[in-house]
Amino acid sequence: MIILRSQSILTLLSILLCLNLYAQPTVNTQRQYLSGIDKDHTIPWDFFCTKGRNSGKWTTIPVPSNWELQGFGEYTYGRGVKKIGEQGLYKYTFTTSKEWRGKKIFIVFEGSMTDTEVKVNGKLAGPIHQGGFYQFKYDVSGLIKPGAANLLEVKVSKISANESIYHAESDGDFWAMGGIFRPVYLEVKPASYIDRVAIDAEADGSFRMDVYTGNVSANHTVDVQVQELNGEKEGDVFSNQVTAKQNIVSITNVFPGVKLWSPEDPNLYEAIVSLKDKRGVVHTIRQRFGFRTVEVRKHDGIYVNGARIIFKGVNRHSFWPESGRTLSKEISLLDVNLIKDMNMNAVRMSHYPPDQHFLDVCDSLGLFVLDELTGWQAKYDTEAGRKLVKELVVRDVNHPSIVLWANGNEGGWNTALDDDFPKYDIQQRFVYHPWEKFRGTDTKHYPDYNYVTNSVLYGNEIYFPTEFMHGLYDGGHAAGLDDFWSAMLSHPFGAGGFLWSFHDEGVVRHDRQDSIDTNSNSAPDGIVGPHREKEGSFFAVKEIWSPVYIGVKSLPSDFDGSIPVENRYSYTNLDKCNFRWKLVSLASPHTNDTGEKIDSEGKSQTISLAPGTKGFLKVSLPAHWRNSDVLYLTASDPHKREIFTWSWPLKSPAEFIQKVLPALAVQTVQAQETSAMLTVTSGDTQYIFDKATGYLEKVIEKGTTISLSKGPVQAGVTHKLKQFNHRKEGSQYIVEPIYEGETMFTVKWTFASDKSAKLDYSYSQKGEADFMGISFKYPEDKITGMKWLGQGPYRVWKNRLKGMQFGIWEKKYNNTVTGESWDYPEFKGYHAKLYWVNVISKEAPFTIYTENENTFLQMLKPLRPKGAYNEFNNPPFPEGDISFLQAIAPIGTKFQDAKVMGPQSQKNIMMNYTPISGTLWFDFGTKNP
Repeated sequence: MIILRSQSILTLLSILLCLNLYAQPTVNTQRQYLSGIDKDHTIPWDFFCTKGRNSGKWTTIPVPSNWELQGFGEYTYGRGVKKIGEQGLYKYTFTTSKEWRGKKIFIVFEGSMTDTEVKVNGKLAGPIHQGGFYQFKYDVSGLIKPGAANLLEVKVSKISANESIYHAESDGDFWAMGGIFRPVYLEVKPASYIDRVAIDAEADGSFRMDVYTGNVSANHTVDVQVQELNGEKEGDVFSNQVTAKQNIVSITNVFPGVKLWSPEDPNLYEAIVSLKDKRGVVHTIRQRFGFRTVEVRKHDGIYVNGARIIFKGVNRHSFWPESGRTLSKEISLLDVNLIKDMNMNAVRMSHYPPDQHFLDVCDSLGLFVLDELTGWQAKYDTEAGRKLVKELVVRDVNHPSIVLWANGNEGGWNTALDDDFPKYDIQQRFVYHPWEKFRGTDTKHYPDYNYVTNSVLYGNEIYFPTEFMHGLYDGGHAAGLDDFWSAMLSHPFGAGGFLWSFHDEGVVRHDRQDSIDTNSNSAPDGIVGPHREKEGSFFAVKEIWSPVYIGVKSLPSDFDGSIPVENRYSYTNLDKCNFRWKLVSLASPHTNDTGEKIDSEGKSQTISLAPGTKGFLKVSLPAHWRNSDVLYLTASDPHKREIFTWSWPLKSPAEFIQKVLPALAVQTVQAQETSAMLTVTSGDTQYIFDKATGYLEKVIEKGTTISLSKGPVQAGVTHKLKQFNHRKEGSQYIVEPIYEGETMFTVKWTFASDKSAKLDYSYSQKGEADFMGISFKYPEDKITGMKWLGQGPYRVWKNRLKGMQFGIWEKKYNNTVTGESWDYPEFKGYHAKLYWVNVISKEAPFTIYTENENTFLQMLKPLRPKGAYNEFNNPPFPEGDISFLQAIAPIGTKFQDAKVMGPQSQKNIMMNYTPISGTLWFDFGTKNP
């Protein structure tokens, strides 16, 4: 944060921030910032906090800011918290140009939480403004002293005196912050001026504009020139005459062949609007807009530019840990790019209008926006609500990204306000109620899978849940989304949905040693963390919502380079996309290398595939392609943004073992036993077995103990040792405990004179199971990391298998609990498509290989989140620490057990009563990488 302190520098900054205040022709609106422009560029004002931290004394505070983050008042989460109700008193002295005499001067507040009283030179600028998330302004032409020093005094009450505003804004499921958190500036216009414009530009090129003016007469005309952002003019200037005392001038035109706006191709135009009198131009403003048409067709769907759209969206709060709701355009760019990187095309403004720069970025980079009147679960009263609806729509009306208005949230809608939106919206956008069946839409929040399937079968409304797959901790989001999305795409009136939510809403607590606070389980709901750290769901959503959809799990033995592909874009033909492939050979686990050797690479043939159609992408591979280990295919969109990279191993685990399993010098294998233990010695390695259980109890490699023990056991199943068999067979030694119990379970260790230790196992499974496989114990406090070949780098759940890439990965140990700490990727958990794992420890490293496809590695067990109030986000794990599994557990959401979240979220069963067999190889001579 940059805080400018000397008055001379403040004056200079104000001048610089005026957008060339004194250099511009006077026909343009002039702007003089009284505050800074964002969280990183602030200006100190005098400040007095009435209660809480650092209260009762005059000091300074950077503006804009939330005062809690500057050490004042009280941190308060919204709902159910008793608040002290502090106030902030601000003072700031500024100087204006003497050239402003006779001008129209407004003071603009882009956001102040909550009730805001404004005085200029000791006089009230107007009525106290109530409503924290809305832009408001006062005409202070008669209060400002041009060319002289002026005193601005502002009193901000964190808790609104209007009870309905308090409950709608400060008693919700989000942080309640106080202060002037968005910029404050003076807007200076000529005596006769353009206040604002509202534009309706349709996909057929028709253009309609309402020009709101002040102090005009019949001697004035309005001219409009439309142009592209590069300055290329679209048609000629067109005009309309002002009639006497007319404060709204309507003007129309038609522009054939314009470039349309959509998230896939966000073309923008600019209208240069000039107010003229007989002497020439009096005032000019510029307004960006886009040509596009939005239709909500009952019993059908939502259409933009004639194409039915599917929202692939997420809910976003306006928040940053160190600055609260005071943000910057850089954060808006970061967030929009992250959202688009997940192949999303939409964002819902939960639960209030965002910063203007966020909407600007949505316009320019391309996202559908659902803009929202605040009201978490309580509504504004009608009088207050009508003012705030107007402020919302008037500010945001011209953004082509905004396609729908939301009146409140989850019961926080005042139905008397529904018809106020179109009063100010020239485009007459549809107004919906998030969570409710309303006007032919069903936006049910947090449906389970059965609700979705019933809606597909019986629903008559346009279906798009505006909150679903609640992402508390590591649950929800992509976990179950694959099933939900398949069902939702089959809905005859489906329009997609919005995940909850984009980021963990964590705030830096200066009163708690600068820790990040998400108010326990209230706000760690994001696909990314407070500083936008990516969770595993980020990548799974990216694959599931890829507009280039490839569902191939593995390549067939007769693969000829043809890959089935579906175009899930709304507007873009796949011939506009780019496809590149590469063949890669992977390093051995015995090296320090986690990289790859590119054997060959190239560009795929162009495929012409219209939206909504399927076909085959041809990848022309060289003749020797099977010699490589992995095929990667990367798709990029017309704007060069990566869509997704798919990966397919070209060798089975058994084939890969033949390539990388180290050959050992011939060595004698021998066994020694006591009444309790059997020790098998192979070269420098000793394997110690407990004769009472049949378990491996430890391994000693060149005198170093490796504490792999208590296994193998069948995960989740109880067996008792019936007989402990061991014998010498030629140059090999066999250890073969015999078990009896709930299921069939066989174990056979083979110690050969020239090979690593081999474990063959087989088991049956009875009924439903959370997981299936075998498990060992290993002390967690001795593990420092792991390197593995498989899918990574993130863990998976049964209902969140997508998004990972096959390759060699390495992670250091961490004890991350998703949403409570943010050292990602998490170390602990299930990892998919294992080929081998090198366990790095304080004892000695060891490598375990599997011969079996679709093997999951369990690496330790994640801690239960401290804030969890049920077990939905705490899936079951085997009792062991290191397990090799053929089936794993799903994860639920904040509100739902996994079992109600679709087919992939069910428990596991043995397929066709066929026992499952596997083979592992153990190499205890690997050096630490």
